[in-house]
Amino acid sequence: MKTTKVTFKNNDGHELVGYLELPTNQKPHNFVLFAHCFTCNKNFFAPTNISRTLASNGFGVLRFDFTGLGESEGDFSDTNFSGNVQDLVAAAEFLRKDYKSPSVLVGHSLGGAAVLMASAEIASVKAIATIAAPSTVTHVKGLLSKQMEKLEKDANATVNIGGRPFKIKKQFLDDLQKHDLRSQLAKIEKAILILHSPQDKVVEVKNAEELYRTISHPKSFVSLDGADHLLNDKEYSIYAGKVIATWAEKYIELEKVRDLETDHQVVANLGSEGFTTQLKAGIHNFTADEPVKIGGNNFGPTPYELLSAGLAACTSMTIQMYAKRKKWPVENVETHVNYAKQHAQDCQDCDKNGSKIDIFEREISFLGDLDEKQIKRLLEIADKCPVHKTLSAEVTIITNLADS
Repeated sequence: MKTTKVTFKNNDGHELVGYLELPTNQKPHNFVLFAHCFTCNKNFFAPTNISRTLASNGFGVLRFDFTGLGESEGDFSDTNFSGNVQDLVAAAEFLRKDYKSPSVLVGHSLGGAAVLMASAEIASVKAIATIAAPSTVTHVKGLLSKQMEKLEKDANATVNIGGRPFKIKKQFLDDLQKHDLRSQLAKIEKAILILHSPQDKVVEVKNAEELYRTISHPKSFVSLDGADHLLNDKEYSIYAGKVIATWAEKYIELEKVRDLETDHQVVANLGSEGFTTQLKAGIHNFTADEPVKIGGNNFGPTPYELLSAGLAACTSMTIQMYAKRKKWPVENVETHVNYAKQHAQDCQDCDKNGSKIDIFEREISFLGDLDEKQIKRLLEIADKCPVHKTLSAEVTIITNLADS
């Protein structure tokens, strides 16, 4: 994944800090906004693993710290659930201005409740996924039960959540009372996916049942059987990311990729922008590109890297074929190739155009019980690889205009 650190302002002028996860081999087809759990931050296992899994499936994902948490500005004790919702709205606006409006919201625990509430203010959203979310916002009060008396009496208290101390003010609890999540759920006309573990001891699975009964179709439920509340086991957070990516594709707009057809062995298709080129060789589809520094997106290997890859692959194949025919114990062949233009050793006028020649530097390693004579012979066979012969011979390229 490509991870970019970003900052943006919320409605109170606080700078919020986040990470934008982007696919490595394409432009994001859609953007996802992720809301972390209560007192968590963007760097916890679940936000990181789920975001990167979504990015590997073509999504751009913004995970950020709510006000007063992680790297974001502000005092956590002055925040509340309403502020979390507005932080999400501010994050969506940031994506709209600098990238593309989010079409999917994902929220973990209380962050799940926050995305459900925020969805009413983010018109671009088409699908919402919640993970271990409570069915009522006031569920948080259960986590603070031991400090409730002090909060009521002194209007503030230091609570310990997940082994970390946080200062909470009574206004936080008062704000929770203002939000009727179930009433909001009845108004949501977007696809909703609920993921929850039956073994969740922090937010019991009955919350998922209540959410599912309250929301309208289209709605789906997936059990994260065996997971804990925070999805500390990487297996579950990656699984959740894969499920969300697949499920969301039904409800979002995906750009149609042109189906390349050709009577030739290979076809390359490139639009008017950049150098990202879609390729089809036989039945295999892949991408070529150029580095960012020369105007590309670096979504795929360069043409010369593809050429070098052809030489490397053909070399390893040819050697292994010969070894098998000879019944020599070659367990593995690894071919490394570097390409460069260099001045010819006998160059008389190296400053003139055309004075450089193409050099493919090839290194080969073998795994197997081979003697020196066998190794020497296999290195000789490398030069008999068909691609090697083609690159070493005079080549004729015939260009014609294709029929329209």
